[in-house]
Amino acid sequence: GSDGALALGIANVMIERGWYDHAFVRDWTNGPLLVRSDNGRLLTERDLSPEGSARRYVAWNAATGRPLIYDPARRRYEPDGAEPTLFGEHKISTEQGEVVCRPAFELSVEVCRRYSPEAVEAICGVGRDDVESAARLLWQSRPVAYYAWSGVEQQSNATQIFRAISFLYALTGSFDARGGSVEFPAVPTGNVAGEELLSAEQRAKSLGLADRPLGPSRWGWVTTDEVYGAILEQRPYAVRGLVGFGANLLLAHADVRRGREALKALDFYVHADLFMNPTAELADIVLPVATPFEREGLKIGFEVSPAAQSLVQLRRKVVEPRGEARSDTDIVFDLACRLGLGAHFWNGDVEAAYRCQLGPSGVSLEALRASPGGVRVPLQTRYRKYAEEKDGVSNGFATPTRKIELYSETFLEHGYPPLPDHVEPLIGPVSRPDLTGRYPLILTCAKSTQFCESQHRALPSLRRRARDPEVELSPVAAAARGIRAGDWVTVETPEGGIRARAQLNESLEPNVVCGQHGWWQACPEIGEPGYDPFGPEGANLNLIIGNAAIDPVSGSVPHRAYLCQIRRAD
Repeated sequence: GSDGALALGIANVMIERGWYDHAFVRDWTNGPLLVRSDNGRLLTERDLSPEGSARRYVAWNAATGRPLIYDPARRRYEPDGAEPTLFGEHKISTEQGEVVCRPAFELSVEVCRRYSPEAVEAICGVGRDDVESAARLLWQSRPVAYYAWSGVEQQSNATQIFRAISFLYALTGSFDARGGSVEFPAVPTGNVAGEELLSAEQRAKSLGLADRPLGPSRWGWVTTDEVYGAILEQRPYAVRGLVGFGANLLLAHADVRRGREALKALDFYVHADLFMNPTAELADIVLPVATPFEREGLKIGFEVSPAAQSLVQLRRKVVEPRGEARSDTDIVFDLACRLGLGAHFWNGDVEAAYRCQLGPSGVSLEALRASPGGVRVPLQTRYRKYAEEKDGVSNGFATPTRKIELYSETFLEHGYPPLPDHVEPLIGPVSRPDLTGRYPLILTCAKSTQFCESQHRALPSLRRRARDPEVELSPVAAAARGIRAGDWVTVETPEGGIRARAQLNESLEPNVVCGQHGWWQACPEIGEPGYDPFGPEGANLNLIIGNAAIDPVSGSVPHRAYLCQIRRAD
C-alpha cells in the first residue's frame, strides 16, 4: 500500500535532477495554471475582472511579469506564443483583493519534496539508491509505457496511488508517444451497449453515487459493499432481486459473511454460471451457462497491440452444449424479450445484433465464418493525438482544462485532496497501531498461476500441481513462530481466521505474508478435499478481509494490504 509514496519519491528525484519533459508539462498539463492560496481554487479571468470568464484560467508570463490568460476552448494561452512559467509565487490583484498564487506544478513539486529517497526507504522499505536508479532508468529509457492492474487497485488508498503514478508518468512526456502508453485505433463498430437508453434520472439512482460521486457509480458500476448495504439496510433504497452472471462473490470479494447474509435476504436471486459454487448455492434459480467451446463468440479487436486491434474474429462452436446449458448472451436476450424489452435486443436475434455491431467495420458474419482465424481491418496508429488540430484547435484531453490535470479542482470540489499524495493503508501498522500488537504482519495476496480466480481446483490435471491452499512467509518470520515449510498454519485478521499450508519465500520481507484467494472446490478424482468457504477451518482468504476500511473515492477494498498474524495450526 505504499506505492504512492514510491511514485512520488521517484518523481521527486526526477524533478530535482531536471529529468522531466519540461515542454510537455508546460504545454499539456495544467501545471502552469495559478492556484489561489486562500481557497485552493484555480485563478480565473473572472477573479481579475467582472467581465472575465470563469472558464478561462490564469498563468504567469515570466517574460512580461504579468498574468497570462489560458482559454480551454482554444487550448491556447493569450497572447499566442506566450510561455507560462511553472514556478514562482505571485501576488495577484483580484476583485476580492490581493491574493497570493502559485503554479499547480510548483504545488505538486512541493508534495514530492516530502518524499526524499530517505523518506521513501522509511515508508516503503525500498533502498534510497534504488529510488535514484529507478528515476534514472525511467528518464533514460523514454519513451516508457505505464500499465497497472489489481496490484495497486486493491488498496484502501488506490485512488491516490493511481494519481501518484500518473503524475510520475506525466513527467516522462511519453503518453500516446510511439513506445509509450498509446491509445490504439479501433475497428469501427455499431453501438450495441444501449447506454443512451438509461435516463439521467435513472443514472442518478446508481448505488454509491451519493457516498462516492467520483467512484465507479459515476460510470454505471457498483461495488459489492454498496449492493450489500442496499439489500440489508435499504440504503439508499431497497434492492430485493439480483441476476448474477458468473460472479462467485463470496469467494472473490471481501466481507464474505455480510455478503452471505445479503444474498440470503434477497426476495429473488437468479445465478447463471458454468459450475455450481458457494455463491450460486444461495440462488433461487441457477441457470447453466455454456462454455466458450459450446457457443459462438464475437471479438472485435484485441487490445494488446496495433496488429491485434485490427483483428475481428468469430469463435466457432466446437461441441454442442451439454444438458440445458445455453450461452449467457441467449439468456440475456430471451430474458429481455420476456420483460417487454425485445425491441432493444433485436427481438431476441443474437445474430442480428452481431450484424449491427459489425456494420461499420465492413466485415460480415459470412466472411468471419469462412475465416476462423479472423479478418483484419486496416488501421493506422496515430501518435500524440492530443496535439492534432481541427480548425486550428488541438484535441487536448477530456478534462475541464483540456489538459492533463496534475491539480484537480474536481477532486477539490468533492472534498478530496486536489493533488496526489501518499495515504497510509487504512488497516496498516501506521494507521492502526492499536491492532499491531495482535496482528503484527502485513497480509497481501497473489493469484495462483494454476487456476483462474475461484475456478478449476476440481480439475485433476491442475490440482495435482497445487494440491493445497498456500500462504507464503519469510524464513525469518517462520522461524520466529516455529513454522516449517509444509506446516498447516492459521492466518488471522481482525475479521477471523483461515487455514493454509506454509511455504517459505526468501524474497518476502519478514513482516509480509502472501496468501491466495479462491479455495473451496474438492477434487474427488485425486482425493483432494474441498474447504468450507465460511468457517475458520476453511481457506477462503476473503473471509478475513473486511469492507469497513475502503478507499473513500473508489470504494476499492484492501485485498493487498491488511494486518494479520500467522501461527502453526493445532
